[in-house]
Amino acid sequence: MRFRAAAFGAAVVLSGAAHAQASPDDYVLLGGGVRSRPAYDGSASQKTDLIPAVRYYGRPWFARTTQGILEGGARMEIAPGLAFGVQLAYEPGRKRSESPFLREHDVPDLDVGASLGLHLEWDGKLGPAPVNLLLRTRSNAEAIRGDQIDLRGTIGVYGRGPVSVGVFGQTTWASQKSTNTLYGITPEQSATSGLPAFEAKGGVMFASLGLLGGYDFNPRWTALWSIEARRLEGDARRSPLAERTSNHYASISIARRF
Repeated sequence: MRFRAAAFGAAVVLSGAAHAQASPDDYVLLGGGVRSRPAYDGSASQKTDLIPAVRYYGRPWFARTTQGILEGGARMEIAPGLAFGVQLAYEPGRKRSESPFLREHDVPDLDVGASLGLHLEWDGKLGPAPVNLLLRTRSNAEAIRGDQIDLRGTIGVYGRGPVSVGVFGQTTWASQKSTNTLYGITPEQSATSGLPAFEAKGGVMFASLGLLGGYDFNPRWTALWSIEARRLEGDARRSPLAERTSNHYASISIARRF
């Protein structure tokens, strides 16, 4: 069984390719697709939007959508298979217009934002299977919106011909400021929304498990897909804003290698 990093790497950065070393897996990937997502984690409303597909590793700069978020920055190899980096990432907001529940209770929007953070990433193998582990911090540019930490792992489980499939999981911890920004309800908001006041504490915010993969049409063009089940935890799960405790994400993209 042989894993094709050219397709699978568009969903997760694998060994060798992760560190921009000279190899057949050194390539730039650009494309786009569609994604089905909840209006916000905990929402009962599902939305569809357009998404980019990006993978670029230079020396030292990088940009990618391959680790769950749109991010870019600089990184360097500090040991074989181990990279350290700093990244600027896109942080989604929350819109009343996408959720009947938020509109009904007059819950205010959260603007999109950005975060700055650090990451450690290891690429190796478990037998013949490629493995990727990522530890990433994210501090919101608005200090009041707090910090998050992601622990994400991916392993390739199938690779034959043009087809590649992997399994990934992620756990995200959030500071009290972060959890309270997303899931807290102030007394003032409670008075206008009809929802009970709720002060959210920090801790594990969600855990997720999913599948991802790729299909190479030819050496230049590839299709990428992913499905993910995400479950709220801690005070995010207990928040009055959580219509439901689990959500799903799904995406498919077409991209070109350069």
